[in-house]
Amino acid sequence: MNSKDLKRGQLMYLFEAALEYLISILVASSFLATLTKELGFSDSLTGILSSVISLGCLFQMLSVFLRRKQVKSFVIIMSVVNQLLFMLLYVIPIFPVSGKCKTVLFVASIFSAYLIYYFAHPKKINWLMSLVDDHHRGRFTANKEILSLIAGMSFSYGMGALVDYFSEKGEVRTAFVLSAVVIFVLMLLHTLTMVLTPEPEIPEAPKKDILHSIRDVVGNKDVIHVTVLFVLYYISTYVATPFYGTYEIHELGFSLKFVSILSIIRSIVRILFSRFWGSYADKTSFTNMIQKCLMILGLGYLFIAFTVPSNGALMYILYSICHGAALGGINSALINLVFDYVPFEKRADSLAVCQAASGLCGFLATLAFSPLVSYIQSNGNRFLGLNVYAQQVVSAVAFIIVMIALLYVRMAFVRKKA
Repeated sequence: MNSKDLKRGQLMYLFEAALEYLISILVASSFLATLTKELGFSDSLTGILSSVISLGCLFQMLSVFLRRKQVKSFVIIMSVVNQLLFMLLYVIPIFPVSGKCKTVLFVASIFSAYLIYYFAHPKKINWLMSLVDDHHRGRFTANKEILSLIAGMSFSYGMGALVDYFSEKGEVRTAFVLSAVVIFVLMLLHTLTMVLTPEPEIPEAPKKDILHSIRDVVGNKDVIHVTVLFVLYYISTYVATPFYGTYEIHELGFSLKFVSILSIIRSIVRILFSRFWGSYADKTSFTNMIQKCLMILGLGYLFIAFTVPSNGALMYILYSICHGAALGGINSALINLVFDYVPFEKRADSLAVCQAASGLCGFLATLAFSPLVSYIQSNGNRFLGLNVYAQQVVSAVAFIIVMIALLYVRMAFVRKKA
């Protein structure tokens, strides 16, 4: 493939990631909480649905079955179906059917959407990252995140203001219709970027049954070490963050506009740190980078552990700063650790195993802590004799798990190199 095609492919990859990120904003966090509130879902059920993103990673194991050199058309078709299902989430509350039917449709749609997304995800990442030079993966990943975050800031604020405007007028369903239209337009643009992206000839892995393929991957001790780190990070994330959307909207009383401002703060910080982390990783290592990111992430959870309505705005701003700084490097580090330790032809399968294991553990973590959230709320926000909100408790747990992850990095990666 000539350099002109490679540059076009990299440019399209940047736009593809940004457009996909914009769609993800509308089906997560406070936007998802607004949808589930309209459908009458409880906080614990909303938290479980939020963690479906994590469970969806389990479906990446299905991608191991797919053995073909050219994956472009497959990825495009899966992407379109996935995003149509996301659009359906905004249409379901308007359906003239019973509330029970709406609940079943909503849950089925969000599960199906993530199943399809993660089925194609390892192949898509392997295809698009094959357009990037290995020595510049850190900087390219940073640039990709920066573009997505810049687009996401104004988009999140604008969509939050739109939903708030119609909600205040008692016309929230009008906002849902407009949001569905926005997702459809973004889907068309997203599909166009992938159509215009070239696909290099990718080495085809030897044909093996799924059990042999999995054994091939899990037999690599380095992959196991990365997988454990994935698992710890996902557990820390899904023990707490799926419950934040309802905390912001209900207990803390934030408007979607303010939530969007928090998202903008998080994005600005993430932009400022992404390029720095990328260069830092290329010069030192992704292992060094993730240690620093975990320290900052843990501090962020500590802020939420002390957040109550009287200090909610300030503490969430501090959390957003820490979360943005940490995420500026964590996601890139996790994926690139796989790319560091695994040969090209096995990267997609290794990434699938890592994310499937961590995704399942993340979902189970949310499932395990949902009863605790419900218990604390039904007990008048009291736990172990203390007046605390459920989200404070799960944030303290998340902090502890992040510290364990940090210790694990030092034991499994840093000492090994020493």
